[in-house]
Amino acid sequence: MKAILIHGNGGCTAADHWLPWLEREITELGVDVINHTFPDNVKARASVWLPYLESLDADEETILVGHSSGAVAAMRYAETHPLLGSVLVSVCHSDLGDAFEAASGYYREPWQWQRIRENQQWVGIFHSTDDPLIPIAEARHVAAQLKGSYFEFANRGHFNQSHEFPEALDFIRRKLLTTG
Repeated sequence: MKAILIHGNGGCTAADHWLPWLEREITELGVDVINHTFPDNVKARASVWLPYLESLDADEETILVGHSSGAVAAMRYAETHPLLGSVLVSVCHSDLGDAFEAASGYYREPWQWQRIRENQQWVGIFHSTDDPLIPIAEARHVAAQLKGSYFEFANRGHFNQSHEFPEALDFIRRKLLTTG
């Protein structure tokens, strides 16, 4: 079993925010963790990131943990690949009217919500009402479509100000106890 951590766009890296902490914590649970800086980390294009996930052998024994654009990549990957589960942090389902996001290629096709659900045993979605980049309606829509576990906060912003994320770790730990 393994977990792949997927950072966001705009030049984010595997060393940002809570990713190194979560890598250490999940490793202590006995899970192999891949926490790499993805290629094309500024634009985070689907044409680069989805094949990269394939090269990391993300499969039915894999947990994807995606932040922002990484969460969007995780959803698109789950449309066509079986996974154990995913954790989606600060996720959106539209390009938010932003040309940079539209150019990423994730929003050109309709979402295959049922396929995303069917291709994994569980999904956890984390969002904050004060996220300055992604409106709360985006995450609520994703949560309604995926029918997973939804955790809404009021003071976490874009989840990029903290170096720890205990709620995500607790969720993963609980899921491993029931599915691992």
